[in-house]
Amino acid sequence: MATHRYLIVGGGLAGLSAAMRLAELGADVDLFSVVPVKRSHSVCAQGGINGAANTKGEGDSPDIHFYDTVKGGDFLADQPFCKDMCYAAPGIIYLMDRMGVPFNRTPEGNLDFRRFGGTLYNRTAFSGATTGQQLLYALDEQVRRYEAAGKVRKYENWEFLSAIIDSKGICCGMVAVNLATMEIRAFEGAAVILATGGPGLVFGRTTNSMINTGSAASMVYQQGAKYANGEFIQIHPTAVPGMDKLRLISESARGEGGRVWVPKKKDDPRAPETIPEEDRWYFLEERYPRYGNLVPRDVASREIYDVCINLGLGIDGKAMVYLDLTHKPAEELDRKLGGIIEIYEKFVGDDPRKVPMRIFPAVHYSMGGLWVGYEKTPDGLLDRGSPKNHMTNIPGLYAIGEVDCQYHGANRLGANSLLSCIFAGLIVAPAVMEYHKSTQGDFSPVAENERKRMADRLEQLRKMNGKENPYRLHRELGDLMERNVTIVRENTRLRETQEKLEALQGRWKDCSALDDATWNNRPVLFLHQLWNMLELAKIIVKGALLRDECRGSHYKKEFEIKQPKDPDSPEYQKYLRLWKANHDQWAKTTIATYTPRGPEITYEKVDHSLIEPRPRRYD
Repeated sequence: MATHRYLIVGGGLAGLSAAMRLAELGADVDLFSVVPVKRSHSVCAQGGINGAANTKGEGDSPDIHFYDTVKGGDFLADQPFCKDMCYAAPGIIYLMDRMGVPFNRTPEGNLDFRRFGGTLYNRTAFSGATTGQQLLYALDEQVRRYEAAGKVRKYENWEFLSAIIDSKGICCGMVAVNLATMEIRAFEGAAVILATGGPGLVFGRTTNSMINTGSAASMVYQQGAKYANGEFIQIHPTAVPGMDKLRLISESARGEGGRVWVPKKKDDPRAPETIPEEDRWYFLEERYPRYGNLVPRDVASREIYDVCINLGLGIDGKAMVYLDLTHKPAEELDRKLGGIIEIYEKFVGDDPRKVPMRIFPAVHYSMGGLWVGYEKTPDGLLDRGSPKNHMTNIPGLYAIGEVDCQYHGANRLGANSLLSCIFAGLIVAPAVMEYHKSTQGDFSPVAENERKRMADRLEQLRKMNGKENPYRLHRELGDLMERNVTIVRENTRLRETQEKLEALQGRWKDCSALDDATWNNRPVLFLHQLWNMLELAKIIVKGALLRDECRGSHYKKEFEIKQPKDPDSPEYQKYLRLWKANHDQWAKTTIATYTPRGPEITYEKVDHSLIEPRPRRYD
């Protein structure tokens, strides 16, 4: 008899949301996580979760949230998913409130909402500066209830190795390894849901945690799953540089009135707190007077890059600008931004209540990921009853959260990530159960072969004894990608990056495993992950090379179409014609398919059926 267990890989918000909903619907769930679920990367999300509840009477609505979302993504997101998410958002926030999330509240006791980038409305609910952590803990408690009732089994400290795909191409389970004992097992599942996060470590030092390798997505890509929009990597404008990683300073700092500036005088030797207002350049406020410091992340990152690199006005001649909160009352900062204050104090040593923070953009989030499908109702909205919602091109294999390609387009609206993760988990649950009613894979004939393939793979890696150190190779990969594939991209450098990636893969074959232990062997698993990161890097770079345009987080200066300030001028009409021609050419999703020679790139038209695309303006 076919199994009715569903396998979820990833214990962050998306995975826990899906596990909770499946258990509510009566299904049995196996939940896998490389760390205890309360340590999943979702805890690092600080600023808040979006939902147009309009509690402050500003005239906000789900329709405006929907428009801000697709505009923020530069109209490269399929719209039915986005609209349904934005309409569900207020209800999700109130659901999390009832689950006990300690959201900040107004003096009257109502949920408080603040502004985030890319919007003019206070629509971001928040729990100080630890919103992701509080949401994760609330969902974990719900899943623990079902775990106690026997509906959920947790496999913490297990890592996904590969999908099990039968002779008909149906995913009917997965192979995973126990990180302590190195036991490799095949698990049968009615469907497999990947909720494994993004590929941040492809770029080395990022705002991501050290588990965001993208390895699981890369493995199923190499098994035939399509990967979409890999080149769209969001750069967060405000992070603290560090030797080990880049620490996020949440957008909530700007949402609560933080101001970005540099001294007007190059190499000004004065301490920032002593520089008077007239000698400070608040360049975001000057260039974008309507949105000010809350322009979208791609816009803010490029402006900071321009000021530091092109104009040479970075602090002390370095790639840094000030993010200033010193004009805000210390008590208010502690209440609303306590987590950020503590992080900066701990790792920098300065008190942001008294001294402006020094920040620079950093790799933060992937808008790309595994391609997932959906179906629409006759009126063009998302069909909630479809088994295709969030299914990859491999039947029975689903993807949710940052590992999927939906909701964000070419850039992500701040505070939409937590929302999209929870929403995706809630809608994938009925989808997989509907799918299982009509489709069932054949596990027994193929499971042991796939388990043995992965066991042989890790054994071969354990015996590698070359002269290359995989951790040094990873540092080279990160430096290469950070240097050539982040804020500004040039085709010459992208081609050079492609050549160097091929060379890195060649050198990978001469790596040492560093450890031949048969238990708790993390270097061997890192070798496995490193190869998978190199495969993802090739998708990102080739997609960026082929897309000769500027859109959202993908910026090639030589293909930029400058937007005139005056919308009534003849120059603006000329710009509109150029913009439309460019949009008609590039309003499409990049699709990467694995081949041994490298990714094969095709394109798919974006669904613009609900809102007509138009040029983005934030000035």
